[in-house]
Amino acid sequence: MPFEGFAAKDFEVFTIPDFAGRMGKIRAQIQPKLLALGEALAPALARGVAAEVFAHVAKHMRRTVNPPDDTWVAFGPEKRGYKKAQHFKVAISRHCVRLLFEVGPEHAGKAKWAGAWHRQAGSLVPALRRVKGLGWYKNEHDEEPAADLHEMTPEAVRALGQELTRRRDGQVVLGRRLAAAEVSRLRPADFERVAVTAFRDLLPLYRLG
Repeated sequence: MPFEGFAAKDFEVFTIPDFAGRMGKIRAQIQPKLLALGEALAPALARGVAAEVFAHVAKHMRRTVNPPDDTWVAFGPEKRGYKKAQHFKVAISRHCVRLLFEVGPEHAGKAKWAGAWHRQAGSLVPALRRVKGLGWYKNEHDEEPAADLHEMTPEAVRALGQELTRRRDGQVVLGRRLAAAEVSRLRPADFERVAVTAFRDLLPLYRLG
């Protein structure tokens, strides 16, 4: 099934207050779109990293009471899951879609990744700060970035990599935010192009792993 794009009704799913109601809509309405988007984007991402990329749609299996505030499809190098490696993510929530690159606390080689970030920061940091609309997120589930990279000092951007090893739950989350109204107006092919472009800007970070 081809990706049909996100509509206003998809964002409204996250206003449903009860767990069963929201999860039911996520499974029936949003997950099929994320599956299709995963199939559409994975080949382009694989070409970009010159390696196989696998798409993983969030299942929220551990949740039984509180409904999720967002849901997503993640792209990583492992077939069995994405959390133990660096990954890209398309996440949809009440007010926006976020196109993210993440290295999370479960990354199997986070110390190695942080070391590579430190060694290459001299070239990475200026390039990242030049990317229009690229933000730093304190948490992967935040709808708004904590700061735009171009407004942060080079030293502050460089220090982001230290969070992985300084804190047990440390993570590096960078990406672009698209407002719900903007996403709803995009044709499916246009959204795919926007996503691929955003991830292409972040490919150097993926390759650090």
